[in-house]
Amino acid sequence: MKIKTKFLSPQSLEEAKIIQKKLTNQVIKKDNLEIVDYVAGVDVGFQDNYKITKAAIAVLKFPSLELVESKTALTPTTFPYIPGFLSFREIPALLKAIEKLDIMPDIILCDGQGIAHPRRFGIASHLGVLLDLPTIGVAKSLFIGKHEEVPLEKGSWQPLIDKGEIIGAVLRSRTNVKPIYISIGHKISLPTALNYVIDCLTKYRLPETTRWADKLASSH
Repeated sequence: MKIKTKFLSPQSLEEAKIIQKKLTNQVIKKDNLEIVDYVAGVDVGFQDNYKITKAAIAVLKFPSLELVESKTALTPTTFPYIPGFLSFREIPALLKAIEKLDIMPDIILCDGQGIAHPRRFGIASHLGVLLDLPTIGVAKSLFIGKHEEVPLEKGSWQPLIDKGEIIGAVLRSRTNVKPIYISIGHKISLPTALNYVIDCLTKYRLPETTRWADKLASSH
């Protein structure tokens, strides 16, 4: 798996913006999926006062959601925390973890945004384009956009809209619990992304993919 590191190591914020604007044209917003046998979640944690990035990937059999493989990787943190540029901080470590996999997933659910991003290129889109894999952004909080009130029942959702464009869906993943924010990462349509996220939910707010990855990334 050869990744062009120039797309991961900008020397300035201006250069980072240029990379995002360039690569966003490569995002495929329609379904380009094979049969889905494995889904994965990725997440990142930090150690040693944020000097070390710990990335985790959990691969689950689909649709049973049984954990079949997990990998972690530690790398030095080389990019500061700046909203809108998290992929440059987190993806280098994520790629190291993904490289260790024996089972490559058919879809990766990312803990963060896809095209629900000011330049339509959040971490899910960045990772998807670099790996040439279908990805979905599953964020715990609203970054940009507006939406109508989401009904309180599990499975209810509303479109997330920014500047007249539908950039995602706000999904009630559990009755009476705060919603989550779904967006296209790469090689998938929004309706299909929403369906896969729903299929990865059990009794918790977050999909099983995210829960496993979060557990791995935050453990010491």
